[in-house]
Amino acid sequence: MTLLASGTPMGHRAPADRVTPALRWGKWAVLVLGAVLYTWALGRNEYANDYYAAAIYSGTKSWKAFFFGALDAGSYITVDKPPFALWVMGLSARIFGFGTWSMLLPQAAAGVASVALVHSAVRRGLRGLDARAAGAAALLAALVMTLTPITVAINRDNNPDTVLVLLLVAAGWLCLEAIRTGRLRTLLGTAVLVGLAFNTKMLQAYLVLPAFALTYLYAAPGAFVRRAGRLPAAGAVLVVTSAWWMVVIDRWPASSRPYVGGSTDNTVWNLVIGYNGLGRIFGGGPGSPGAPGAPGGSAGPGGGGGGGFGGPSGAGRLFNDVMAGQISWLLPFAAVALVCGLVLVAGSAVSPAGGPARDTARDTARGTARGTVRASLLLWGNWLVVHYAVFSFSSGTFHPYYTTAMAPAVAALTGIGGVLMWRAARASAVWRLVLAAAIAVTGAWSFVLLRRTPEFVPWLAWAVAGGTVVAVFALAGTTLAGGGGRTAARVTAVALTAAVAAGLAGPAAYAVTPLGAAVNGTNPTAGPSQGFGPGGPGGFGGPAGFGRSGGPGGAVPGGNRQGGRGMRGPGGQVDAAMAAYLKRNKGSATWLVAVDSAQSASSLILSTGEPVIAMGGFTGSDPAMTVGKLQRYVAEGKLKYILAGGGFGPSRGASADVTAWVKAHGTPVDASEYGGTSTGTSTGMDGGGSSLYRLG
Repeated sequence: MTLLASGTPMGHRAPADRVTPALRWGKWAVLVLGAVLYTWALGRNEYANDYYAAAIYSGTKSWKAFFFGALDAGSYITVDKPPFALWVMGLSARIFGFGTWSMLLPQAAAGVASVALVHSAVRRGLRGLDARAAGAAALLAALVMTLTPITVAINRDNNPDTVLVLLLVAAGWLCLEAIRTGRLRTLLGTAVLVGLAFNTKMLQAYLVLPAFALTYLYAAPGAFVRRAGRLPAAGAVLVVTSAWWMVVIDRWPASSRPYVGGSTDNTVWNLVIGYNGLGRIFGGGPGSPGAPGAPGGSAGPGGGGGGGFGGPSGAGRLFNDVMAGQISWLLPFAAVALVCGLVLVAGSAVSPAGGPARDTARDTARGTARGTVRASLLLWGNWLVVHYAVFSFSSGTFHPYYTTAMAPAVAALTGIGGVLMWRAARASAVWRLVLAAAIAVTGAWSFVLLRRTPEFVPWLAWAVAGGTVVAVFALAGTTLAGGGGRTAARVTAVALTAAVAAGLAGPAAYAVTPLGAAVNGTNPTAGPSQGFGPGGPGGFGGPAGFGRSGGPGGAVPGGNRQGGRGMRGPGGQVDAAMAAYLKRNKGSATWLVAVDSAQSASSLILSTGEPVIAMGGFTGSDPAMTVGKLQRYVAEGKLKYILAGGGFGPSRGASADVTAWVKAHGTPVDASEYGGTSTGTSTGMDGGGSSLYRLG
């Protein structure tokens, strides 16, 4: 059996007349499908995740806030991520004006670009095969990437993961090109893109590095010493492109920049190794990811094993009731495709049968093609394995949407491995049975997932089962019949069509659900609610789906939205009457009011259009506010009002010293001054009371 039936020398394309119109137009059809899925009714998503939306809006009002990634235009505290994704959306908002479409359309465009890059990377990785096989693998990979449910959900949101995936896929594309061509500048370009990804979501970007480094070291042209010698140069570029923003911030005088949100000592370095680093893997102390009572911690929605919104950590996490429908549909097939693909490449004949007369040029081309295919399998396979291990066993905060970073690897392995097995199955009865078994496992898992929510498209599970049975029996039947002739080839084609339809029906059904309702900005998911935690597996509010309604209101800061999904109306602990009072009396102060955490501050920023201090950052436990800082703000006339005494607990928002100082030196504002019903208090998110104080 010869896997690489034809060889195409490096740098040359296979004959164009072997690329069918269906494959040429299929790519564009998939990209259009992605654009529809990622933009349909996008306006109903309003601000999506208020936390990031507030930072994007603040960046349109202040270049300082833009550069630092500050939550508020007064630059009191940053968000708990580096700002690259905010810069992308913020530039669009500056050009076109802040709103839902200007903020979220770049995210959708990034999602479509990621699909296009996966298609290109898979096609170029199989360029040694005939053009039709390479095109089929690329088309299948692009379709899988497009229809991955969690990817559809996150591409309609303003979390940084969409930009992260685009940068990592682009880096993977360049890494494969560096392996194919041996060019150093292409390898250095890979490092630059990973560095930009680090400035999007910090250490999560580095999960691809084992795949890139090991594959390059193994498969790149040249002597081992030459390959190994180039990796330190790429590492140096990676360090520079990763660390420049962090170094600038940490060397900037702390008194003239915002507090680094999520850190315990006001440094980005602490944020990297703590809250966004080891804290995500191992959990941490109070206020850190995974801590009891912290957002996503063991006491939070969906808690268990420190896993937070993704369920308990362990080898089965990605297959549990929360995660499975988001990413796992084709995980079994991708794993089988990886192993089988490597076996096929290792066992392929690279020279035609016959005597000593050998076509050296063709042998060289086949050897090069085999190496390129192997490199693609190794890169995407390592990508998948590392992400699976980290996502499965991490004990800190874990959201389902993190797994969108696995989608490129699942898609590429499905496309590459699926086509390699199909080519082998045309000539081998054994490989027909292997392919039939892989299809059977995939169909059975899809059936199980769909039956977990039998009320969701109830007939679909049985249709998937039927398509799977047709595909498996068709492949098995051709094997028993001898597997030759035109009839067998046609039966095999029908079987593969049924297998693809059955394998993608479940993901497709989940993928369209985010189009039917406003996205849950803080924890976007796809598919039906499965009753996991408050509001289903999406945590607060549940996943986006046809059964969940979005909140009313506009998408212009100052619009004073009320009610609806997530935190609205207009700022958690601040009702509309109090917000109007604060605006009337703000005067020349920099900030409208100081509140305990970003959850309250972000909604208030978006509803009033005014800067608001989030004293405790995202979790409410950042030690950002001190008595000395508060005294300085009051003395300089930058802050006139503060909400004190509420929050989730004594460690949230203001410290005990700050609260004591406010109560000793501030003047309680009677609710009658702004039309409230109780003396100076507003109900906190935890049911406790917060009192509004006038300072100075």
